[in-house]
Amino acid sequence: IYDGTMSMPYCPNDKRHLPDRYVEGICPHCGFNGARGDQCDNCGRTLNPEDLLQWRCRLCGTTPVPQETRHLFFKLSAFNDELASWVEKQDHWRLNVRNFTLGMLAEGLRDRAITRDIDWGISVPLEGYESKRIYVWFEAVIGYLSASIEWARRQGRPDTWRDFWTGGSRSYYFLGKDNITFHTIIWPAMLMGYGDLSLPYDVPANQYLTMSGSKVSTSRNWAIWLPDYLERYDPDPLRNYLSASMPETSDSDFNWESFFQRNNNELVATYGNLAHRVLTFTYRNFDGKVPARGQLDERSKDILALCETTLVSVGREIAACHFRESIRLAMSLAQEANRYLDEKEPWKAIKQDREAAGTSLNVAIAAISCLCTAMCPFLPFSSEKLYGFLGFDGSVAGAGWRFNPPLAGQQLEQPTPLFKKLDEKLLEEELRRLGLA
Repeated sequence: IYDGTMSMPYCPNDKRHLPDRYVEGICPHCGFNGARGDQCDNCGRTLNPEDLLQWRCRLCGTTPVPQETRHLFFKLSAFNDELASWVEKQDHWRLNVRNFTLGMLAEGLRDRAITRDIDWGISVPLEGYESKRIYVWFEAVIGYLSASIEWARRQGRPDTWRDFWTGGSRSYYFLGKDNITFHTIIWPAMLMGYGDLSLPYDVPANQYLTMSGSKVSTSRNWAIWLPDYLERYDPDPLRNYLSASMPETSDSDFNWESFFQRNNNELVATYGNLAHRVLTFTYRNFDGKVPARGQLDERSKDILALCETTLVSVGREIAACHFRESIRLAMSLAQEANRYLDEKEPWKAIKQDREAAGTSLNVAIAAISCLCTAMCPFLPFSSEKLYGFLGFDGSVAGAGWRFNPPLAGQQLEQPTPLFKKLDEKLLEEELRRLGLA
């Protein structure tokens, strides 16, 4: 960090120096008219206010006057080669994140001022800088580290934060694509400058989520407000829908029609129906206990093997931040378990061969137990409910990521449906709320 001067925008009408986000104009890189003085939301590049073409004060529209002012600068350019070498090795990053970062590094980094002429924010502990503040783009990311240190201090174990920031620890940064630069360039450079701290392991930045084809806007009330949603629906269907349609590689769209479709066709008809019909039939016909497992045929062995491989695959995809694929793999197991149940028809088999019916139900319950674990990160509330139905104590998360089906003779709880089928009339109501009916 070094001392220097730079030209900063001053609004003669408002008689004040303008923070970066109080300056708007045309992006010199992509031509977007609406770029801010710190970043262009269209192309994602970081900017300084003086980079903008036809700049204007966001408060009143007046053309600012540049004024020379003294500031502290972060020598970001000194980390260009080291950052490029590090990013090249991150072949597990999402392709758009890696390529975007390497593109910026190829253009060359410029030093950036870390102070501003404002009277609010974190003060600079240096003589001569009493009227300046540390600017948010620099101090905000430090909160990742400082919050860890503060947490450790409050726990009475002041050195515990090092477990998260040194050695083999892995840190993941979940964000939108407009924040990539701060987490793949600026924050890593700051960590490099400090030394001896772990760099980000993964920065799984998402693309944008639109709503019924339009950009989400809270000011225009074009949004889904969670308190309002929770007055009418359970949380798990929304968690499932957003995870399954997450904009991991390209923009995706939230619309009520597809939300209802996923709830009714996947959660209710596929997963929920599997769990309910197996557990209800078992509870009624086997004294509320898991039936014994007799001789397994190849089809039953295949289902149990699929449970093992699915849990491994889902865990691997979650670790790689491929959440859409994680849910797809889990739902594939649910679909296969339904096919298995339709083939074995225990409701018919029980009349001629009770042991065979019990064996197929035992295998189906094992698949449901596997799904309970695999879907827990996405459906935590219904997973805990299902875990209790299966006769387990404690929590499904506390049991760990392993295939551990209930043993024969384990007492089940009387099951109830995990999910509610949503009536089409509710869909019409939601569309009317948005003015789309």
